[in-house]
Amino acid sequence: MANFLSSSIGKKFIQSITGAFLIVFLLLHGTINFFSVLDTFSGKFNVVANDDVLFSTGDGLFKLGCDFMSTGFISIMVPILALGFIIHIGYGIWLTVDNYIRRGGIKRYEVASKAKNDSWSAKNMAILGILILGLLAFHLTHFWAKMQLPEMFGVGNYEDNPYTLLMATFGNPWVVVCYIIWFIALFLHLEHGFWSMFQTIGWNNKKWLKRTKVIGIIISAIIVLLFVSTAINAYFQAAAL
Repeated sequence: MANFLSSSIGKKFIQSITGAFLIVFLLLHGTINFFSVLDTFSGKFNVVANDDVLFSTGDGLFKLGCDFMSTGFISIMVPILALGFIIHIGYGIWLTVDNYIRRGGIKRYEVASKAKNDSWSAKNMAILGILILGLLAFHLTHFWAKMQLPEMFGVGNYEDNPYTLLMATFGNPWVVVCYIIWFIALFLHLEHGFWSMFQTIGWNNKKWLKRTKVIGIIISAIIVLLFVSTAINAYFQAAAL
């Protein structure tokens, strides 16, 4: 097992498993965030009940989604999710360095390589990963540090109104621009990572490779559009105050 995990195939397999887990989380997270857009159309944006009861009937849909993210099951999943991120990032760095060395290091352009036929995303997954990681830290200071961190560890001031955080964050147009850049990087990273994940487990014949590439683009686009629409909607809601 140790030899498998340290092999190139093993490292790609771990990347695939952790990547699939993170895609599922992003779909869930993006859907809950998109509830705030639906609340705008239903007139429930920024509607939060006066009580502290989870899933109060007086809450907007987005608030109910945030309540779900505060349940015990999700709280248990947080450290697992964090571990998944760490493993995904760690193995990503390991694979990047390994591929760099295997392709000849600084002399890699002197050797024939299929890399010249790879997409821009494929050749720059490490750069995209670093950009995503840096903006993830930026994101955590806006939301996780003001909701889950105080709730789970008693650190900082807890904000019970997630709509307030949305408008406070995305009310600044420069922050919206930074987030959109992040979402674009996320799209490029996901659409390559998705089909690469299936290629790793053997679905790499011509028929399935084309299908997984298309499915990857669709899923990546859905995830990114959920987040982008949330950010833009929150900007306009903040501007309307």
